[in-house]
This record gives sequence, structure tokens and C-alpha cells, in this order.
Amino acid sequence: MTRADFVLDPRLRADTVFVVALTLCDILLMNDTRFAWLVMVPRRAGLVEVSDLGSDGQALLWHEVQRVASVLREIAPCDKLNIGALGNIVRQLHVHVVARCEGDAAWPGPVWGSGTATPYSVEAMAERIELLRARLLLNAG
Repeated sequence: MTRADFVLDPRLRADTVFVVALTLCDILLMNDTRFAWLVMVPRRAGLVEVSDLGSDGQALLWHEVQRVASVLREIAPCDKLNIGALGNIVRQLHVHVVARCEGDAAWPGPVWGSGTATPYSVEAMAERIELLRARLLLNAG
């Protein structure tokens, strides 16, 4: 399957907002102010597991994960960075990068399915996306 065949899973589309496209992944912001939470989705159709990428794709994915994690820690200092590719509900390969702080709304449990999301205001969403884009593009090297 080609990149032209790529379609974002409707559940991810409903819960996130596009931030920026890196070489492999689209970076999406989870629309929940309770957590600094990004979702990375490789723009290749039919991927379910990280191993579906092949060696070069896996290396690029983890390079981009490190880049995104570094930026997230800069803008949202945290006690623990959670990185996971679960896919039990949304089968399309995607990687969550979540900055966690002791005492946050789900601590110490997982953020997935915890409570009710608190959406960003239009202004706060625009500010967060602008900051993320600037930092991710600045750290492009």
C-alpha cells in the first residue's frame, strides 16, 4: 500500500488535532487539557504493528519519537514520560507520547480511558499547536 492510500482512523481524527507532519509521522495533539499528550501516526496505509514498518521505518519512527518526546518535555516538564503503541482499540499504528506529572488526573494509572476529556479552548489550542510546531520544526535536525 502507498502513502496515497493512508487514511487516519476516524477515532483518532475525532480526538485529536493535526500539529505538523514529520518525515514519517503526522503529529497530533490529543484534545484534552488534562494531559500534555501527543499522538504520532506513520503516514503509511495498513500498518498495525511497529514491526510492519521494516528496519528503516522502525529506525525513523524511534528517531521521531525521541524528537517529539524531547520537545514535549521542553514545553511540559514532567515526572515521567509515557510512550506507548497499544492499538487494542484503534488498530492503526500510532504512538502515544504523554508527559505525566505525579498527581495528574490519572496518576499513577494510564491516561487511556481515564475520566472525561477537557477540551482546549480555541485560543489555547491554537497557542499549543503554534508552540509545538515551532519547537518541532526548530529541532528538525
